[in-house]
Amino acid sequence: MTVTHAVDRSERVSTGPVVARALRLLEAFSDDRPTLTLSEISRRSGVPLSTAHRLVAELEAWGAVERDASGRYQVGLRLWEVGALAPRGPGLRERALPYLEDLCAVTRENVQLAVREDDEIVYVERLAGTRAVGVLTRVGGRWAMTATGVGLVLLAHAPADVVERVLEGPFTRHTPYTLTDPVRIREMLAAIRTRGYAVSERQITDDATSVAAPIRDAAGEVVAALSVVAHHGNPPVSVLAPLVRTSAAGVSHALAAGRRRRTH
Repeated sequence: MTVTHAVDRSERVSTGPVVARALRLLEAFSDDRPTLTLSEISRRSGVPLSTAHRLVAELEAWGAVERDASGRYQVGLRLWEVGALAPRGPGLRERALPYLEDLCAVTRENVQLAVREDDEIVYVERLAGTRAVGVLTRVGGRWAMTATGVGLVLLAHAPADVVERVLEGPFTRHTPYTLTDPVRIREMLAAIRTRGYAVSERQITDDATSVAAPIRDAAGEVVAALSVVAHHGNPPVSVLAPLVRTSAAGVSHALAAGRRRRTH
């Protein structure tokens, strides 16, 4: 083995665990704990306090974390800057936003945009309408695929191995109406592929219904889904579904047009 190869392997061995620990430190932050002390970061991440102290200092110097007025740590803006480079996030959002805004203005309801990440969905945009029902989702938040309209759309068009893993469960029951029967969910996925949209009724909260449709790229592959989340029964699904499908088709067209411009 040459000296260069030995150094390369040494760097890989030492860097891998350090990167993993740094990521665990960032994962310590959550919706319910957006600010943490150093001791809390260490405890929640499982990283020893001395190591956490060193890594958090490096993360702070880079801008991944920052301290608030009380000295507690929070996620830094530098991570947002890097995250903005992800094409499935802000890039998709930029193309979709005019259609989301129009849909929100017409329905005056919550409008959401999501993508699939492994076996979950991630929300990349949410607009709140003037008559919107309360929702639990947030931009950047992750949810199971079977309980939301956008999740059902993305699951219906996901690879077979993803579908099988998701249908193995477990399923979190948010309301008495949350689907937990794999057979019933499989039937619903088939119906979504046939009619072109999904309906999730009172699965997350018992007063809301979500109607969602797929967004396709230039190759026709489903890359995202958008939805309207409205008060259950008002307006009816028969009114919302055509609006949602039209908006999704508009975003799909915008994605295809953007791809054509980049290749010419």
